[in-house]
Amino acid sequence: MALSSIALCSRALLKTGCRSISSFEDGTAEAEIAGNLYAPIRDVLLSYHPWSFASAQVTLPRLQAKPLADYEYAFQLPSDFLRALSAGAGRGRGLEYRIQERRLHTNASEVVLTYIFRPEETEFPPFFDQALIARLAAEFCIPLTDSTTRSEKLYGIADVELKRAKMTDSMQDTPNAIEDYTLVGVRN
Repeated sequence: MALSSIALCSRALLKTGCRSISSFEDGTAEAEIAGNLYAPIRDVLLSYHPWSFASAQVTLPRLQAKPLADYEYAFQLPSDFLRALSAGAGRGRGLEYRIQERRLHTNASEVVLTYIFRPEETEFPPFFDQALIARLAAEFCIPLTDSTTRSEKLYGIADVELKRAKMTDSMQDTPNAIEDYTLVGVRN
């Protein structure tokens, strides 16, 4: 079942022992805390791992303005960009690059970027929902309950859920093969 941002926050609030919310504008302490903390916590959790459901590749548009130093070209990053995984010319990896001021700088004249983006909440798989709910509960706990003991326990649970989610997500891809490793080359 796909969950909205309100449903995710409500489940996290219930785990802290607080009341659920029906919107971020409810006028309650729970709604205010959830409204202020939800988006940054979601984006941080999405940035932690190359999630299969939040990874994309795109050919970047080159900008007219050139970087001041170090690189020849600048490219505009996508509006939903959270973190770069790799960049390449023709393939999604292999380029030397630097990201500055929401632009990618490199010496290549075209760039294919592999990156983490911000998907809609309804696109989150259940394993990520659980990791996000656990982390939200840990983050909401102190401002709402003042209980450091409960908060520490919730952070421990959140760490376990994040590890499970990463492991589950990682099993949805072909394992990486060793490429261009000198000891393997010597054998041939």
